[in-house]
Amino acid sequence: MSETAISDRRLQRGARSRQTITRRAADIASVDGLGGVSFGRLADDLDISKAGIQTLFRTKEQLQLATIETARTVFLDEVVTPARDTAPGLERMRALIDNWLAYIERPVFPGGCFWTATLAEFDSHPGPVRDALTQRRADWLQTLIGHLETAVAAGELGPIDPELIAFQIESMLNHTNIALRLGNSDSVRLFRRAVDQLLSR
Repeated sequence: MSETAISDRRLQRGARSRQTITRRAADIASVDGLGGVSFGRLADDLDISKAGIQTLFRTKEQLQLATIETARTVFLDEVVTPARDTAPGLERMRALIDNWLAYIERPVFPGGCFWTATLAEFDSHPGPVRDALTQRRADWLQTLIGHLETAVAAGELGPIDPELIAFQIESMLNHTNIALRLGNSDSVRLFRRAVDQLLSR
């Protein structure tokens, strides 16, 4: 086997290892926050060496940032990408909401929404981790705003403020996630009623 082939296989193994580690880290963070993610805990959970994880990520902050990116990929796969089969505007807006509800009701992460858990943890801690979380939230809000603007332009909605409606929907989504974690399954029905009112203006 050539040196190039050996190098490629090592890179592939490294990528698979990183994916396995950060996916488990995202599960942990959804319950215990990113602060609960450690090299030692991951080594125990995955039955791999702590030194091997440290070699891949170097620092806890790098591990946290990689975990955020993995959570982002999962969120896109579960919520955003499936909605692309629907028409832009109100139909896609509702598809995004339905997908998001499925993402927390299942739940994809054991603690429910990864973003709700981790944003609250880092909102008062400036640095690269908070910056990454803040950017992911901004991306999500902009996605909602964009489809609301499309719906208004197409005449599907009246003269609403897309930024305000997106903020309200995102706030209610976060509340619904918390309510589900507390065992209030009726929160989904109430959320849908509230969204129907917002989107019928």
